[in-house]
Amino acid sequence: MPLLADDIFADANAWGFETRAIRAGQPHDVSSGAVVTPISLATTFVQEEVGVNRGYLYARVSNPTRTALQDCLASLEGASHGLAFASGMAAEDTFLRTLAPGDHIVLGDDAYGGTFRLIAHVLVPMGITWSAVDLTDVDGLREAMPSSTKVVWVETPTNPSLTVIDIAAVAEAAHSVGARLVVDNTFATPYLQQPLSLGADVVVHSTTKYCGGHSDVVGGFLALNDTELAEELEFLQKAVGAVGSPFDNYLTLRGLKTLAVRMDRHCDSARAVAEFLTSRPEVVEVFFPGLVDHPGHEIAVRQMKDFGGMVSFRVAGGVGPAMRLAAATQVFVLAESLGAVESLIEHPGAMTHASAVGSPLEVSDDLIRLSVGLEAIDDLIADLTQAFDRL
Repeated sequence: MPLLADDIFADANAWGFETRAIRAGQPHDVSSGAVVTPISLATTFVQEEVGVNRGYLYARVSNPTRTALQDCLASLEGASHGLAFASGMAAEDTFLRTLAPGDHIVLGDDAYGGTFRLIAHVLVPMGITWSAVDLTDVDGLREAMPSSTKVVWVETPTNPSLTVIDIAAVAEAAHSVGARLVVDNTFATPYLQQPLSLGADVVVHSTTKYCGGHSDVVGGFLALNDTELAEELEFLQKAVGAVGSPFDNYLTLRGLKTLAVRMDRHCDSARAVAEFLTSRPEVVEVFFPGLVDHPGHEIAVRQMKDFGGMVSFRVAGGVGPAMRLAAATQVFVLAESLGAVESLIEHPGAMTHASAVGSPLEVSDDLIRLSVGLEAIDDLIADLTQAFDRL
């Protein structure tokens, strides 16, 4: 007899994070009893009669595999609504289409270069204005927000300098002028941080990173509790059509199943790498929220379960030694992106944040960013040691 949807999981939010990651939105398949959510490749779906269907009409509008991903990740974020997209930038673009000419965006002054590029070079010609603000200074933020501010955009920890922003405090400031707070939770993941519970209105992810976790799928996500806004975003998702394939959704859903155990290892290894870097004379400064002297350490302790798998640091001597170091590692792979099983090293100023050169978000040219993966920590430390010794 085929297994039916599991009634005991009807209220998935009653279960622990790890259980929801494996089961939320993913009942056993009714027809076969398969324990893994099927990849539904159909582009169109049978209608029982005109206007009567089983919830699916056309794959751009909705797809059973995408529904499973949306329900699962929304549950992990503590959200009532979740929408999956073809990339993190597609998710950001879809949300920002809710703005109108004359609206203003406040962007943190340490943010992902792709977000800056979308806002400054795509939205500005359409009549949107923006400003870069130090979001660690909440009083300064209040003074810097014009009355036209509709969105305050937060990353925490930030990319690439790992600044920690007080989500609750910034949410209060944003709401005081009627603006929505958007939090990019890509670095922290829902396992380590729950922005909606701290006052955020929308959470955005590049699911390409930790959620997928294996450098083999590109995706994005929006999570929220506002039903009216969710309906607007669902319309835009359908109208714009920037959605991932069923196989992409399946890979991301598969990645979520191991998110908790992977993040535990990422955090432990990143902590060890950060502590090692503080001992090297070639390093000017280490950025990792788990270090007690990090300016945002106390806030991170308060709003995060652990400190994440990302570490950044400045190299003594400037851009030349930093570039040589980035090219000298062997276990750490010189590549963009982050959050996967393999460790990556990059020079943000010349790579992921090159679009921010000359802007208020320009990155120091002596900065190196590490995405600490799941390799043996002794191998990672040995690799960095030999790279430093070759400078």
